[in-house]
Amino acid sequence: MEGQMEQTASDSLLSAPNQPHSFDCPRCSTAVTEEYYGPCVSCMAELRATYAGEAREVTAAAYEPKMNVTPNAVALKD
Repeated sequence: MEGQMEQTASDSLLSAPNQPHSFDCPRCSTAVTEEYYGPCVSCMAELRATYAGEAREVTAAAYEPKMNVTPNAVALKD
């Protein structure tokens, strides 16, 4: 019986994946109706404003092999 309840609940979610669902926002606990589970629209806007990153140019240092690495160890082998 319990397996049937779980199956029907998951079937109802799978049958309408893009339909809005009602739930409590996990961040502010207000009742919302959204397409996907997660923070509500106001919480998402607040999070984006708080943790917004700025793009910047990153340059990597040129590769220099370690001193103990021989570039062509096989050819120098006697």
